[in-house]
Amino acid sequence: MNSNTHAKSSNFHQSELDKFAALANRWWDADGPQKPLHALNPVRLEYVSTRLELAGARVLDVGCGGGLLSESMARLGAQVTAIDLAPELVKVARLHSLESGVQVDYRVQSVEDLAAEQPGSFDTVTCMEMLEHVPDPTAIIRACASLLKPGGKLFLSTLNRTPAAFAL
Repeated sequence: MNSNTHAKSSNFHQSELDKFAALANRWWDADGPQKPLHALNPVRLEYVSTRLELAGARVLDVGCGGGLLSESMARLGAQVTAIDLAPELVKVARLHSLESGVQVDYRVQSVEDLAAEQPGSFDTVTCMEMLEHVPDPTAIIRACASLLKPGGKLFLSTLNRTPAAFAL
């Protein structure tokens, strides 16, 4: 599915998609509502890139949002496919990719649907700060794992919902 319609999956909360869609136009504003994500992105990129040679790697970014991590990995030579269920975010990601000259294959697609179509296709799968927004995170993790080639690496990150974490 390479269109701007919702994927077949029902493993999402419409209110969450709507919340992030409302942020789409300012996704790449480093001082805007996604400022914490902009600050976190270099840390995430360093973590992934020190554990994997990104140059030439086939990488899937699940829940890519506006494409911050996707573009960063592509700049380091990865062949990135990036998926999200929010068409508004994928539109912003595609536009930014065109403006920046970084090639990323952005799709409005669920990870479950992609796993059914292309199992064992990726060297690496990233799923960052997304699991806390879905009703069935286990299904997401299972689908991510099935998309990996033998010996592939899965990177997951989610918010720590403790008072100490929120104080940061």
